Amino acid sequence: MKITVTGGTGFIGRRLVRRLLDEGHSVHLLVRNAKTGFGADVRCSIWNAYTIGPVPESLEGADAVIHLAGEPVSQRWTPSAKRRIRDSRVVGTRRLIETISGLSRRPSVLLAASAIGLYGDRGEEEITESSTPGKGFLSEVCQEWEAAADEAERLGMRVVKLRTGMALGREGGALAQMLTPFRWGVGGRVAAGSQWMSWIHADDLVVLIVFLLTRAGIHGPVNGTSPNPATNSGFTKDLSTALRRPALLTVPASALRLIYGEMAEIILGSQRVLPKAALAAGFEFKYPGLKLALQNLLG
Repeated sequence: MKITVTGGTGFIGRRLVRRLLDEGHSVHLLVRNAKTGFGADVRCSIWNAYTIGPVPESLEGADAVIHLAGEPVSQRWTPSAKRRIRDSRVVGTRRLIETISGLSRRPSVLLAASAIGLYGDRGEEEITESSTPGKGFLSEVCQEWEAAADEAERLGMRVVKLRTGMALGREGGALAQMLTPFRWGVGGRVAAGSQWMSWIHADDLVVLIVFLLTRAGIHGPVNGTSPNPATNSGFTKDLSTALRRPALLTVPASALRLIYGEMAEIILGSQRVLPKAALAAGFEFKYPGLKLALQNLLG
């Protein structure tokens, strides 16, 4: 397949591009900086989602588009940061689809990133793709983000909206940020530790993306999470065991709110998300359990 990818130089994007190349696909990246590190095997076009639409040449002849680009959410949510988080996703997606609409031959599928932040804080509730959206800034952004992606259906494209959870990998994401304090023995649970964390091994997430591209019957929202979410206390215990380090401290909610402001609610919130759509389609997780995933990543 000929595949155009946005966000291909990020934590998940780099793993995905390598996987696509290994499987023999042709990849064209939409990037803000041409120095991607992938070499001559990958074509690149410059695109700044904040200001312009992508050049049509970057999408011509593509069989599929994987749209992962977006401003990092893990930062203090100042008014300007909120604007970047929203516009990079909502406005960027609209501009992408506007360019696709002008093509004489359009890609058959758009796989658009979203996030389980759409569901908001749900306590002990088990969440599937049919669950209603929650409240708060990130939920609102995700709803607008998905609505923008849905416009591709008007162009006759199959649209898959991948609502990802916390992707685990050594080289990026939340786990990479946790490793240093845990290795120094100053890691620990967050607040009461009873909040649910919905995670997925980065390798499973990449394989799931490729799986969804090739399953013509799948469309709409798909939760990109492991079938076995963990509480924060359980996650803390398994991570400290994998690193063979104690995790005796507790991070108070007040400290997180002081450091991160409104963004701390993501860390403190509880989301017990299940990948019902992926399992129903026959997807098999290589790392369904947290202990196995951490052993692979840290063992």
